[in-house]
Amino acid sequence: MLDINFGEFPIIHTERLLLRKLICEDAEALFPLRKDPAVMKYIARPLSKEIEEVHKLIDIINQGYNNNEGITWAITRVDNPTLIGTIGFWRIEKENHRAEIGYLLDPAFQGKGIMYETMQAVLEFGFTILKLHSIEANIDKDNEASIKLVERCGFVKEAHFKENFYFEGQFLDSAIYSLLTPYR
Repeated sequence: MLDINFGEFPIIHTERLLLRKLICEDAEALFPLRKDPAVMKYIARPLSKEIEEVHKLIDIINQGYNNNEGITWAITRVDNPTLIGTIGFWRIEKENHRAEIGYLLDPAFQGKGIMYETMQAVLEFGFTILKLHSIEANIDKDNEASIKLVERCGFVKEAHFKENFYFEGQFLDSAIYSLLTPYR
């Protein structure tokens, strides 16, 4: 079984990006994303109606980190501390050495290789620091951009569950992609 003890929050640097802990002030940049139907189209979560909901979300994410249950980074540019997205591991199955990755990126920064750069750094962290054996992505079957991203990162389709998730009055399909550790 994995023994996860995050300790001090790990900051990750890439060529263009800085991945850091979410802070209360990030709600100002995250709220517009969480309330935008286009951004949230493939994320089966209710749209945020009030900024207080995003403050609570940040608190929940940070509490999960403090309890060694998950980790989510704020994605920022090296030259600008404003949040442009988030990425993290949640649903960590310690007994199976597996976690689910989730991510969100401001549309103004999509199509520029930012999420690919972010994913490479976070996947390396997951496999080398957390010692995960596999990482999964649960993707809406119609989210072509996300499917292309994970496939570019080496994920393979593991399963397609028909109408396995009920959200806002309808049953949705889930496409499960996974990546096994390259560090054996």
